[in-house]
Amino acid sequence: MFTGIIEGLGKICEISEKGTNKTFVLECAFVHELKIDQSLAHNGVCLTVDGIMGNRYSVTAIKETLDRTNLGLLQPGDEVNLERCMLMNGRIDGHIVQGHVDITGICASVNDLNGSWEFVFTYDSTNKSEYLTVEKGSICINGVSLTVVRSEKDLFSVHIIPYTFENTVFKHVKPGDTVNLEFDIIGKYVAKMDALRRPA
Repeated sequence: MFTGIIEGLGKICEISEKGTNKTFVLECAFVHELKIDQSLAHNGVCLTVDGIMGNRYSVTAIKETLDRTNLGLLQPGDEVNLERCMLMNGRIDGHIVQGHVDITGICASVNDLNGSWEFVFTYDSTNKSEYLTVEKGSICINGVSLTVVRSEKDLFSVHIIPYTFENTVFKHVKPGDTVNLEFDIIGKYVAKMDALRRPA
């Protein structure tokens, strides 16, 4: 379980393939605090630390994860947002995030608002009524908990403050880029229950 509050950035040092899996070797500021078997969100994707080598660590993504997220697009030198799982005695500063990406979206535009940035994203919710947003609701983009500003069918926008822009991979996101989307778990349950109540 995560909150969508990013702890730091990880830099991809190496990527190797074995069968349909990809193993990523990364470095970050808190490698010395990690342990093998620990859950760590990478751009919002929950992965298990499976190796620690000095100031680097490794995680492996299986085909299902690579097919549903933007991890398969990453290259050595790229940065990813990192968040360790939440402590049960801590505050939830963002919202409840599972680290299970629903689908990917595309950045449609980035607008400089002279103090913040508006990012507009599109996505395909065909046959997925639970993939929805509401104005002032929560959305997780590349692991970052954000508030929806504008909400339309298969399109929404968020506004990014300078701190978030500088301290996450949002500073690298440009129109046409693919991002990971995790929709609000409470909204997904409500939408699913509503769909089950409707007559066939």
